[in-house]
Amino acid sequence: MMTLLYGCSAGKGDTVTIGIGQYAEHPSLDNCREGFLAGLKSEGYEEGKNLKVDYENAQADNSLSGQIADGFASKKVDLICAIATPMAQNAYGATKNSKIPVIFTAVTDPVLAKLANEDKTPVGNVTGTSDKLPVEQQLKMIREVLPQAKKIGILYNTSEANSLSAIEEYKAIAGGYGFEIVESGITAAADIPLATDNLLSKVDCISNLTDNTVVSSLPVVLKKAGEKKIPVFGSEVEQVKKGCLATVGIDYYDLGVKTGKMAAKVLKGEKKASEMSFEVIDQAAFYGNTAAAKDLGIELPKDLTDSAKEMYDSIAE
Repeated sequence: MMTLLYGCSAGKGDTVTIGIGQYAEHPSLDNCREGFLAGLKSEGYEEGKNLKVDYENAQADNSLSGQIADGFASKKVDLICAIATPMAQNAYGATKNSKIPVIFTAVTDPVLAKLANEDKTPVGNVTGTSDKLPVEQQLKMIREVLPQAKKIGILYNTSEANSLSAIEEYKAIAGGYGFEIVESGITAAADIPLATDNLLSKVDCISNLTDNTVVSSLPVVLKKAGEKKIPVFGSEVEQVKKGCLATVGIDYYDLGVKTGKMAAKVLKGEKKASEMSFEVIDQAAFYGNTAAAKDLGIELPKDLTDSAKEMYDSIAE
């Protein structure tokens, strides 16, 4: 392992060690990780050549997330890539008193998570990319698909800062589209079946966030909603592949690539993490699932399907 000094780049042939901490195991975050490694590779850092990767997954357990972050810090890795908000918060906490830079991804609101200042500048040696939801575009799409709908349900983990931020934005904008937001907070995956049943009795549809606890249990939500013929809208493409009706969302692989390129600048000594404002991907696109639409007895509007980045005609296991 090579210890990097701020402003210094790795010498030719030197191997750097990166700790990748992923908060939960689901396709969106997996895509972030794969994109991150691809972004590094495009900048000259490749596993098996000059890059060693220490990968750990917290399985949506915040205490384990903290242990993983502490482990990376004690190993003195050259950089930590933290995937999702809880992991990013733990990684920054574990490295505050060290020289280890933290590059995060899939953090919806870095300011609320106390990883960045209001002007997007870092609070310390930490930066990365945000997966902020295009909430207004999502609401506009839901209104077009469901002209008569009045109440949108949202499940979320009360301890996830990214979810709290997204819900506040939904509430602020929903009225303008004639919607009422009905929220249901949970503290663990075990709460999801009952919370879903209760929510489905009150709403016309569900709009799923990037909440890691809920996404990890998405099949449960989809099964229960499907039995009641209530549409579930996703927040990104992988959720649509799994049976959500549609979304206006970002590509998490692309988000990961952007993050990998940011990390490469730090590893090369071109920039300190503390000098880089966090970045946001703002190119959201429509994705729809015609198999889910058929099961629900819904026809997706032609103007949406014609403009879609991708349409899916089956539901992935």
